[in-house]
Amino acid sequence: MKKLVLLFAVFSLAFTSLPNTTARWGQIGHRTTGLVAEQYLTNKAAKEVKRVLGHESLAQVSTWMDEVRSDDNYDYMAPWHYVTIPEGKTYQETEKAEGGDILWAIDKVVAELKSGDLSPEKEAENLKILVHLVGDIHQPLHVGNGTDRGGNDVKLQWFWDNSNLHRVWDSEIIDDKQLSFTELARFINHPTEGEVKEWQSTSVLDWAYESQALLPQVYNMPENKELSYEYAFKNWDTVQRRLLKAGVRLAGLINEIYG
Repeated sequence: MKKLVLLFAVFSLAFTSLPNTTARWGQIGHRTTGLVAEQYLTNKAAKEVKRVLGHESLAQVSTWMDEVRSDDNYDYMAPWHYVTIPEGKTYQETEKAEGGDILWAIDKVVAELKSGDLSPEKEAENLKILVHLVGDIHQPLHVGNGTDRGGNDVKLQWFWDNSNLHRVWDSEIIDDKQLSFTELARFINHPTEGEVKEWQSTSVLDWAYESQALLPQVYNMPENKELSYEYAFKNWDTVQRRLLKAGVRLAGLINEIYG
């Protein structure tokens, strides 16, 4: 019995010591974006999504690209989750990542989906990638400045627990609200018709620059890097707005592809 207790203790210590490798909107954020997008699909696009994904919804498949990280066969997708645009530079001026970046990957899968030449399996995979990456590009720290791995190296305290800036924006600001993705989608999904039209008229590069422009706000924190209620309150509206824009724009892309 003592051996079993010792083994359990060792396993528990090992598990809790593993580094957090979060590098995306958390599950609630991605599913919220997928659910919002479903509300803005044309009838034709919605039927095509049903044909491609079967019983799965955009919300369900929104986390697929993170789930396949555990499969070595998908390692080539790792750099697709982000782009680095240093402060004061444009995307055109940057050194491009080997293997592509999030801007390159979105353009790639959109072009392939529009071609209509994909197998059913590849079409479903591309649509899942698109859902995820449109969400990712709206998380400001997925447009990194090239100094701290998109905030992953910025160690801090989040409500007195160890964390990092990227993780805070990926999930912790959202998770602390204790909302389901269906609740969050319902709470934020109130854009005007003008906003929908305006947001869907912008380009993928525009979305990246929007995230880049938010970085001064993201990095605006006390010197002791102890973040809690004030930081969450000041940034919650921005988080909600980014999730909403991502959903509306994702729908616009899918309507364009299948419309």
